[in-house]
Parts: sequence; C-alpha cells; structure tokens
Amino acid sequence: MLVNGKWTKDWTPVQAKDDKGRFVRQVSEFRHWITPDGEPGPTGEGGFKAEKGRYHLYVGYICPWASRTLMVRALKQLQDYITVTVVNPVMTDQGWQFDGFPGSHADELNGHQYIHQLYTQVAPEFTGRATVPVLWDKKLGTIVNNESADIIKMLNSAFDHLTGSTLNLRPDALQQVIDEQSVKVYDQLNNGVYKAGFASTQFAYEEAYNGVFSMLDMLEKQLSDGRKYLLGADITELDIRTFVTLIRFDVAYYGLFKCNRNQIADMPFLSKYVQRILEIEGIRDTVRIDHIKHGYYSIKALNPNGIVPAGPDLDIIG
Repeated sequence: MLVNGKWTKDWTPVQAKDDKGRFVRQVSEFRHWITPDGEPGPTGEGGFKAEKGRYHLYVGYICPWASRTLMVRALKQLQDYITVTVVNPVMTDQGWQFDGFPGSHADELNGHQYIHQLYTQVAPEFTGRATVPVLWDKKLGTIVNNESADIIKMLNSAFDHLTGSTLNLRPDALQQVIDEQSVKVYDQLNNGVYKAGFASTQFAYEEAYNGVFSMLDMLEKQLSDGRKYLLGADITELDIRTFVTLIRFDVAYYGLFKCNRNQIADMPFLSKYVQRILEIEGIRDTVRIDHIKHGYYSIKALNPNGIVPAGPDLDIIG
C-alpha cells in the first residue's frame, strides 16, 4: 500500500482484520460528484460538471466494484461520454498495473505503469490502497471519485439532460427498498464472499459462509415467483449490485474463496436471472471471464502457485 505517497510493501489482499479474524475493507478516499450543473454533490467539492468527453474510468474486468460502473455506463448509454482504461487483471507486488494482458490497456492519459501512481499524481502524500474503479477528470487532471457506490449513482442521473436517457435505476418509489436491500446484499454477498475467502479464523470463515448462502437462498426464493428482476419488471441498481457477484461466483468464489456449498448454476432461478441480465444490450461486454479467472487466481495468498483452473463449464453465461 501507499504510505505518505511511497509504495511500502508487497500487495496483500487482507487490508485489515478485527479481533475475531474478520476481513475489514478499506473506506474510499475520493468522494466528489459529477452533477448536471457542477454544484457539489452529497459529499466532496463542486466543480465537476457533466460534460461529454470530460471524464474517464479506470477499471478492471476482474473487479466486481469496477464492473458495476461499467454496467451502468452501458445501460445509460454513456460509452461516447465517458472513456475507459482497463487494468491488467493479474495482480503484481505493486497492485494493479496497466497493459500486458489481452483486453487490458496502457495508461494513455497519464502514462503510468501502476494505478498507485495515479493516486500519488493527485495526492503526493496519499496513504491507503490504490483501488479501482477510479473516476478521472481529464479537464482538471484529478480523481473525482473512487467509490463505486457513488459512481453508479451519479452515472444514473448526472448526464440525463445531455443523453436524453429515461432509464432510472433508482426510481423514487423504490429508493428506500433499494438502499435497504443493498446494505444486506453488500454485507452478506458482495463483501461476504471476500469475508469468507480472506477470513483468518475458522469462526470468521463459517460466519461469512453462512451469510453468503443465506443471502443466495433468499434471492433464489425472491425470484421464484416469476419476477424478471429482484424488485419487479424493471432492472434497478439492486440488480447491478447483485449481478457482479453472481457472475463471478462459480469461477472464483466457489473454489478459491471456499464458498462451496453449491454453484449458482445449481440454483435455477438465479441462473436464469443472470442469463437475463447478460442478454441486455451492452452488459455482456462488461464481463470477461478470462480476466476474472486469471485475476483471482493470481492472488498469491490464496493460490501461491498461480495455477488457473480449466473449469468449471460456464453454462450459466450461455
């Protein structure tokens, strides 16, 4: 990680842990918002006005948090408004690097080799982990935001007056239930698989494992009534948050993270749900199974020999 702007140690996936061995995730540092008129958003400073071509996303196809920003970008038809750089999925001793893997890119904007150099370009004394996604302002040469939960919210509405998009992933009538269920999905599923995979005690692992499958069982039951998406006939932010973990589950979390009671392929309603979302225009382009597998299985703490499994068969994605 970076300490006072200096790379100080080899990369490790465990950011912190509590006294019972539970994995604790870092809090994002940059929390500004793009708004239609450039006025300040819920956090941070103003000055980030929605403009075509001004903003850029640094992402990794391996990363579920980054991939949900790509999904919203696609659903909101912002491909011509926000450009993208994809990092190499194979983790190095200095974290995320650019280029060197099929489908990854060089950092043509800033000429860096590693993501952490982007952070110190903006904050020379930065202390913390250099994560993706990063929402970058090409005009001011700075990081707008590196919290995916913020980014998907702003992309949902900030550019509508320019694009004419009428899709709303956070309709007023559903905002409360989206936020309430998102907290549970995050804790038990999105972050739950990481809490299982990076647990340092048996207690912490079993607690996380039980939470993961309790949530999956609940979602399977929720979809068993014939609804198309989790909250009804229309896709919402909750579906975006859920999908990014489900699509990675069988190829990464099931084996490597020891979430091995069953695969998503064994849950008929969740399997069909994942396939429906993949069929939405633009979504399949946000999923790269080769990046996901090579990225997760490059984590030396979990897979010291770096062997990438040949399976499983991916019937779930068609």
